[in-house]
Formats: sequence, structure tokens, C-alpha cells
Amino acid sequence: VQLQASGGGLVQPGGSLRLSCAVSGFTGNAYAVGWFRQAPGKEREWVSAIDFLNDQPYYPDSVKGRFTISRDAASTTVFLQMDSLKVEDTAIYYCIADTGLWAVITGAAQYWGQGTLVTVSS
Repeated sequence: VQLQASGGGLVQPGGSLRLSCAVSGFTGNAYAVGWFRQAPGKEREWVSAIDFLNDQPYYPDSVKGRFTISRDAASTTVFLQMDSLKVEDTAIYYCIADTGLWAVITGAAQYWGQGTLVTVSS
């Protein structure tokens, strides 16, 4: 399984950014993909997840209403649309995947991609 994340960059507070994660190596749709982030000096934090069996998205309260996770079924690419970004959203964002949804939500996922840096600053 390989996860290739991209799309990070510098954005002003209130702005938007879309991250992408190209997923390959899974067979069928019995897996979940999500995003974690880690800011300097802080513990890693779950950001979102999507269950490929039914496209159900999941979010923590910290990003609910601002972030949207979705997938392109044709290419198994997962997107994280981030709107109304705040300075505290600055972090390295990691795409993760596992056959178990709960493993993705708790950060116990077997597969992690390389991180992509998101900086929210004026």
C-alpha cells in the first residue's frame, strides 16, 4: 500500500487549501483513509476519515464545518478541502489508511504517507 500526499503550502488566515492523497495497493473497498496532523511541540491530532465502503465522512469537533473529506472513486484519490483556515491549523498533515475505520480515527493505522506542510499565516 502506498499513500502519496500533496497540496500543502502557505495560506492566509481565512483562506482555503485542498490536500490530495493518492492511494494504491488496496483490493476492493474494505478500507478507510484519513488525515492526521502534527504541529510543532504538540501531539498528533486526528483531522478526518472516510470509509470507502459507504463514503461516510468523520470529523472531530475542531474541524467540523470547515474541513471536508471526499474521494474520487475512479482514481482512489482522497481530498481534504480545508476552508476558513486558522493559524492553529498550521501543521504537517499526514494521509493514513487501514482496513479498519477505528484504526484510522485513533491513529493506529498501518499505513502512513509522507507529510505535507500546511502553514497558515498572515
